[in-house]
Amino acid sequence: MGELRRGWCPQMYLFRSEPMQLVQLIIPIEAAHVTISYLGEVGLLQFKDVFHTMFLMYQLFQLNAEKSPFQRTYATQIKKCAEMTRKLRFFKEQMLKAGFCPKKSIAGFDNNLDDLEVKLGEIEAELVGINANGEKLQRAYNELVEYKLVLVKAGEIFHTALDSATEQQREYESSHIREESLDTPLLLDQEMSSDSSKPVNLGFITGLVPRAKAIAFERIIFRATRGNVYIRQAAVEEPVTDPVSGEKIEKNVFVVFYSGERAKKKILKICEAFGANRYPFSEDLRKQAQMITEVSGRLSELETTIDVGQMQRASLLQTIADHFEQWDLLARKEKSIYHTLNMLSLDVTKKCLVGEGWSPVFATKQIQDALQRAAFDSNSQIGAIFQVLQTKELPPTYFQTNKFTSPFQEIVDAYGVAKYQEANPTVYTIITFPFLFAVMFGDWGHGICLLLATLFLIARERKYSSQKLGDIMEMMFGGRYCILMMAIFSIYTGLIYNEFFSVPFELFGPSAYACRDLSCRDATTVGLIKVRPAYPFGVDPAWHGSRSELPFLNSLKMKMSILIGVAQMNLGIILSYCNAKFFGNTLNIWFQFVPQIIFLNSLFGYLSILILMKWCTGSQADLYHIMIYMFLSPTDDLGENQLFVGQKTVQIVLLLLALVAVPWMLLPKPFLLKKQHQDRHRGHSYAPLQSTEDTFQLESNHDPHGHEEFEFGEVFVHQLIHTIEFVLGSVSNTASYLRLWALSLAHSELSSVFYDKLLLLAWGYNNIIILIVGIIIFICATVGVLLVMETLSAFLHALRLHWVEFQNKFYEGDGYKFSPFSFALLDDVDE
Repeated sequence: MGELRRGWCPQMYLFRSEPMQLVQLIIPIEAAHVTISYLGEVGLLQFKDVFHTMFLMYQLFQLNAEKSPFQRTYATQIKKCAEMTRKLRFFKEQMLKAGFCPKKSIAGFDNNLDDLEVKLGEIEAELVGINANGEKLQRAYNELVEYKLVLVKAGEIFHTALDSATEQQREYESSHIREESLDTPLLLDQEMSSDSSKPVNLGFITGLVPRAKAIAFERIIFRATRGNVYIRQAAVEEPVTDPVSGEKIEKNVFVVFYSGERAKKKILKICEAFGANRYPFSEDLRKQAQMITEVSGRLSELETTIDVGQMQRASLLQTIADHFEQWDLLARKEKSIYHTLNMLSLDVTKKCLVGEGWSPVFATKQIQDALQRAAFDSNSQIGAIFQVLQTKELPPTYFQTNKFTSPFQEIVDAYGVAKYQEANPTVYTIITFPFLFAVMFGDWGHGICLLLATLFLIARERKYSSQKLGDIMEMMFGGRYCILMMAIFSIYTGLIYNEFFSVPFELFGPSAYACRDLSCRDATTVGLIKVRPAYPFGVDPAWHGSRSELPFLNSLKMKMSILIGVAQMNLGIILSYCNAKFFGNTLNIWFQFVPQIIFLNSLFGYLSILILMKWCTGSQADLYHIMIYMFLSPTDDLGENQLFVGQKTVQIVLLLLALVAVPWMLLPKPFLLKKQHQDRHRGHSYAPLQSTEDTFQLESNHDPHGHEEFEFGEVFVHQLIHTIEFVLGSVSNTASYLRLWALSLAHSELSSVFYDKLLLLAWGYNNIIILIVGIIIFICATVGVLLVMETLSAFLHALRLHWVEFQNKFYEGDGYKFSPFSFALLDDVDE
């Protein structure tokens, strides 16, 4: 690790990951809990699972000796913590249902896990009992409410039926005392005598049925009993709380009259199938009144009892809410502590715990101080032993970031975590990412809109950071400083393009062009002459709206895209040299960096120089013709396309260099790797090879006796693929940067269309209503298309340019993150 620091590139903040060290801790078992707790407060030590390492070693020697999670030392304590976490989740659900929010209590609390376990158990038992009693009382209350409705509605049905029967009886008696006429049926007396001699006993069932099922309920009963029933229903005006489901349902009170036990059994089964609640009912009016009085009295008593229970439950939940944050934090801390302790192993004497882990070199003093404080506070006779181990294992990658650099680091990590002390693209991404975004989004009006939205998020940073936001809002808030940089650069490029919602302004002085005479006052395509020096900054406003605006801006933005792309790709190749120099890999310097920088600049670096020379000299040379015939006819005279003396000779030399660079990348490196491998095994070279992407073949395959295998064919094929990828990628990647031109043009044209076809068109009608509608549509189109969709599109394209065109020149991204044991990270864990 000390040799790695002697590289050419100096250490700088965020450019290289923090130097890491593998440390071993030997902790007395009586001080283990306190020690791990203090290390969690430091938060700069990533523990390794010793049991997992032992398992891999035992697998290597074909032994079976791994402890399952339930057989480890502190499995019982973890079960306790998991049970407490379950109880706390139950408390939280109950609090949220009742409308209580956990509060951050300032009062002190005894951090005793056993006391907390007992207390949580008692509170859970009490809360479960209160909930069970409350549910029973509420169900009884709902049943009594339904019963009272049945008594009232069924009583009305019976009263109506009784009045109707009395009226019919009176009509029958009045018709019977009349004299018999010739029209009277002969069998009437026989029928009446037979009915009176055989009285029919009718039974009835009362209850409530959901109104949505009432019609089907009635039809099924009618068909099941072959019509030998009489059903009456009365609708309940207000929804009724169902005693079983607890939901408010619209119901009907029903009364079913039947004859016979078979019909009764069928009706009871149908009631159960339809979820109809049955209640007893008496025909006696006195008993009905008595039962209504009794039910009303019981309802009043139950209301009082339920209110008292609710008050008791609310008081208990308020007590829980006051201490919930402390309890939850303690439970999560203890669970994480015991999880970490389970990653340690007992020594032979079973008096100490032995653990290993990664830590930054700068954290050594903090860790040692924590170990000393733990030994003192736990009254341990001996202190913990801290020692640094030597290892060839690849350490984790740790970058110290803040709220400004964090979103840019996340953008890079989404592609792949940097290998240990590999050059970090984030240093350059902080500038290049928002700049490439702004090249495609260049409009200082739209940039101001983005800036205002970002400043709003930054102004409410303290409030939003303590709240749980939605997925999209949380992503925007997390990248607020990235969006801030994007907005600032968009304003900058918008000033260069001289576009404010597609409208040009003379911000830095008057235009360099003016009308030749009065006839061209309203014209922007003819009659313009240059009367002043060039516009001092950005595009002259006279170009906008002219006939040559599109060809001029196309040429400008296309050539600018090529210059930016070649510059960024060269930066990537230079960073590959930094990596090779830092890791001491001379093969990568001479047979990767040198041919790559020659090949890229012999073709596209030369094109960039031609673009700059054409801009500076004002030449009319055709760059397409120059680049095409540089390959097809390199010895032909350039004629009017010649930009400088000796250009033909320079092009021939550059073409030959590009051709030589291809076998330079392909052939020497595999043979030199093979020679290094042979020399090392003959004892001619004792210097170990570095673990890089090019020597991975030397370290990937080992036999049980430790002899490394070298497959020359695999190494050669890998180098061939790498060479072809770079040669073809140089062309495709340069062309890929033309997306900067394409998206910038699309953004500008869309903005111009919205301005001309919505705002100016509505203004031309001289109607206030049409103008207001036009302004509203213009705002919606600008926000929806340009500020949302175009922002996302430019963001994704800038992301692709960094991941593919820039980072593939030097960035491996095959490392793994440093994940320390830290109490500060407990809030990020989704329990």
